[in-house]
Amino acid sequence: MIRLLAGDAQAGILPDMGAGLTGLSVDGRPVLRPWSGRSADGPFALAMNLLLPFSNRIDRGFDFAGQHHDLAPNLPGEPFPIHGDAFQRPWRVVRSSGAAATLALDGGAFGPWRYSAEVRFVLTGQSLSAELALTNRGGATLPFGLGFHPWFPRLPGTLLRFDATAVWEEDGRHLRRSDRPEPLPEALSFARPAALPAGWINAGFAGWDGRADIIQPAPAQGCRITARDLDTLLVYSPDAAADFFCAEPVSHPVDAHNLAGMPGLRPLRPGEAMSAALRIEWGRPDD
Repeated sequence: MIRLLAGDAQAGILPDMGAGLTGLSVDGRPVLRPWSGRSADGPFALAMNLLLPFSNRIDRGFDFAGQHHDLAPNLPGEPFPIHGDAFQRPWRVVRSSGAAATLALDGGAFGPWRYSAEVRFVLTGQSLSAELALTNRGGATLPFGLGFHPWFPRLPGTLLRFDATAVWEEDGRHLRRSDRPEPLPEALSFARPAALPAGWINAGFAGWDGRADIIQPAPAQGCRITARDLDTLLVYSPDAAADFFCAEPVSHPVDAHNLAGMPGLRPLRPGEAMSAALRIEWGRPDD
């Protein structure tokens, strides 16, 4: 494990588990839900995962440039391929100091995609930043996407606030239920600080402005997340009994590969790159 320290803040990175975070805390208060500490629990027991070369689920395959690409499921119990392969692969440590670390994935390979990736984490006393980039290393142009999958503590009193223009709700298979985002219902508006639904939520918010506030009671630490070049926010939590929820800044909606125009995806020619960044700042938001 790589440990980052800056003042009262600390974070951990596991290179062998997809360069995922094991935790992020300030003066002992968790900003992200801590890792279970058991590798057998899998990567989704971590505090944050990196999503490459796409996020969320794809309906088994897609067509691009006149060619069909079949995709196999990559997780037990999941009928659809999900979140790419970067979170399942070991990453190489390029450099590491007390408060910063750079890691690389040299051999990303999922379905037709061949790519390399790099992430740089920088911790300060007030924030953690993650800059993520990928490069198409294959021989053909393909649509790429990426994102971040942080896991936040969910407590009685946890509130979420962000602006969005529409929502992609899911169907019974956890894919999107429509071919375009739907008007935002009042029950899924977080324009003012609001509690998560008491029951299941797994929705993608379109037209997200790249900022979300997470207001937490003790013992958790509230924070603000900002994302560069990402305009979809996926919000997931099973119910009020869960000790976590996810607010995932990503480049595209669920199964965008099978939507007209592939919204949010980037066709990259061989050797071309794309990037995005996430910043987590702590303290109760004041606006």
